[in-house]
Amino acid sequence: MALLLAVVDEGGFSAAARAIGQTHSAVSKRVSQLEERLGAQLLIRTTRSMRLTQAGERYVAEAREIMARITVLESEISDGSAKLQGKIRLTTSNAFGQMHVVPAIVDFMKQHPEIEVDLTLTDAVVDIVRGNFDLAVRNAALPDSSLVAVKLLTNRRIVCASPEYVRRRGTPAVPEDLINHACLRLNVSSAFNEWGLKSQGATRFQLGRGFACNSIEALHAACLASLGIAWLPMFLVGADLEAGKLSPLLDEYRDVSTDSMISVIRPAGDIVPARIRTLTDFFVDRFRASIL
Repeated sequence: MALLLAVVDEGGFSAAARAIGQTHSAVSKRVSQLEERLGAQLLIRTTRSMRLTQAGERYVAEAREIMARITVLESEISDGSAKLQGKIRLTTSNAFGQMHVVPAIVDFMKQHPEIEVDLTLTDAVVDIVRGNFDLAVRNAALPDSSLVAVKLLTNRRIVCASPEYVRRRGTPAVPEDLINHACLRLNVSSAFNEWGLKSQGATRFQLGRGFACNSIEALHAACLASLGIAWLPMFLVGADLEAGKLSPLLDEYRDVSTDSMISVIRPAGDIVPARIRTLTDFFVDRFRASIL
């Protein structure tokens, strides 16, 4: 079962063999033996592709559940004590991850030294099931019913600029004034460039030209350097606002319906290992007490 799941998850025999430290021929032989024992073909192989048969899809779905149960069972009885142990594969975004998730993980691992956390920082929306991640911390809608989300905090964004920029260029009074200002934005197609402000007129307000890049961390740095006005998440700029390094703008026009949610997400299923439950609860307690 484990070999077959590795072949499916890694996308082929060679990749699976590398991942589990066996030879291509050994993996292929074991899967063939499984098919012979079952009397059914599980995989359709060609020189360029591989896909599951209908029987294979059914077998893999059940095998995942069985392997998950075995993993939980072995994890929980291998040590007679209540000590948590094992690996947790986690993914989150670069900015939120570096600023908030990494410090939380450091504190969690100090409390549970037998836990190994394998963290991937990426701004791409990762398929956590295909990527074999146990958890993801991200700001995203969940159209996929195979995922379970637990809210950590509201992701509130604000329009802001440095006091120096405001002194030099003035304060926009209404959203329509932004066309006359240097506006910092992502250079990729993203809802992040749809600043969450209520327009005064019948048409949508426009943003003025300014520095653009593909990183909100860079937009944050540019905003602190007085290059322009930005629409940034509170988790990134909260400390700067308190210190007076940045000032909120157009707050009375902020559209609260554009606020989103940062959640800890896991694949759906009744079997959740104790280490996964414990880290999820740790995140919930940590961010519930925060002022982000």
